[in-house]
Parts: sequence; C-alpha cells; structure tokens
Amino acid sequence: MSPLASRLLVLLCLALPLYGVEKVKNRGYRKEPDVDKCTGNDADKPNCTRHSSDEGRPPCRSSMYGSCMQGPAGTPGRDGNPGANGIPGTPGIPGRDGLKGEKGECVSEIFEEPWRPNYKQCAWNALNYGIDLGKVADCTFTKLRSDSALRVLFSGSLRLKCKNACCQRWYFTFNGAECTGPLPVESIIYLDQGSPELNSTINIHRTSSVEGLCEGVKAGLVDVAVWVGTCADYPRGDASTGWNSVSRIIIEELPK
Repeated sequence: MSPLASRLLVLLCLALPLYGVEKVKNRGYRKEPDVDKCTGNDADKPNCTRHSSDEGRPPCRSSMYGSCMQGPAGTPGRDGNPGANGIPGTPGIPGRDGLKGEKGECVSEIFEEPWRPNYKQCAWNALNYGIDLGKVADCTFTKLRSDSALRVLFSGSLRLKCKNACCQRWYFTFNGAECTGPLPVESIIYLDQGSPELNSTINIHRTSSVEGLCEGVKAGLVDVAVWVGTCADYPRGDASTGWNSVSRIIIEELPK
C-alpha cells in the first residue's frame, strides 16, 4: 500500500468516531414538536395550528432525551419571625355625656370627740365610823356622758361582831338610789352563832373592798355614797367602818 493510501486510511479512522459523537449530541438537543408551534403574530400564517392546551404552560427545560419531568415537592419552610409592633393609632373621638344621676341624700357626719379619762378619788384617814345603819361616806362626781358606765370602788377596814348569828351589808348609791344597771354594787359580812367553848364576840377588823360597774346613770353631777345596812331576813350586828386606817372611794367613767 502506498504511503498516501495509508495516510487517508488513518484520517478516516479518526474522523468516523468524531462524526458519530456529533450526531448523537445533535439528536439530544432536538426541539420538541411544540417548540415550532405558532405563537403571537404567526397565528395568521398558512399551515399554522394553535393549540390552546399549550397556553399558560410554563417553559420546561429540556433534558437530553427531549422530555420535561417534575421533581418531588419540597419541605415546607419554617414560620417567619413576628413582625414589629405597628404605630399607635390616633385617639378616638370623646364619647357623649352620660345620663344625669339621681339626686343624692344629704347626710351630716357626726364627729365624736376622742375619749378622755375621767376619774376621781375621795380619801379619809381613820374614819372610825361605828354606825350600823346609814351613810358611811360620799363623793360627788361629774359624769360627762349618759351612754357611759361608772366604775366605783370602796376600800377600807370593815368589822362585824355579835353574840348570835348576824349579817351586815355595805353598798353604793347613786344620787340616793342603788344601781339597777344591771344590779346593786354590794358586799356582806356574815357571822354564825358561836359555840359555848368559843368567844363569839371576837373583834376582827379587816381591810375589804366593795367594787362594781353601774350603767344607766345620766350625765351631770352624781352623788356617789357608801352605806351600811342589814341583810334580808338576818338580824344586824355591831358594825364598824374605817377603823384606824385610810378609807377611799374611787370613781371612774368608762365607755360602753
């Protein structure tokens, strides 16, 4: 074989594979039949057919085999961040006046004065009052309010003696009358009949007290007095008040 023929044979062997590759490549980029369809102003041309099903279809990227495939749906995205607060609105129009209310009642307030202590003491040194019936001592007091109570106290030496059974009673009066709110303020001493072996005329003086509260006494000057008298259904004895010691009456006004 001549040198020229050998060279042609080599070139032919190199050119044939390149031609096959180029042909396959051109076949992969072939347009779809729908690409040549008439659109726009070409619709009036002869031999042009419009397909309504192609209208509105999004363009499809051709693959090497001339077909368009839809991929799977993507994962839904996350919620966005909250937006910023808006600008405050303008104030609204003031509302109308309401209906007129009913006429109220006029109530006068009463302001009470604060409570002030009000008390008094009357004292005697060695009364040595030996009466069995009657007033022993008295003390005047100014009561400020009618709705208050009086606390009274007598403290002093009391004595009773007798040969037979006897009883004496010491009590308070207010303006000459015993307390009725609620009950009298009193104290008693009772001695039983002594036996022949004992001296029933024993003479004992003891410091004692008569104390209590009385309500219902009106405001103003009040004469508070201590009396001695007999007990009901018992004979009286030999009484003595305030022997050789200090006796006192204490009066105090208290709020109810």
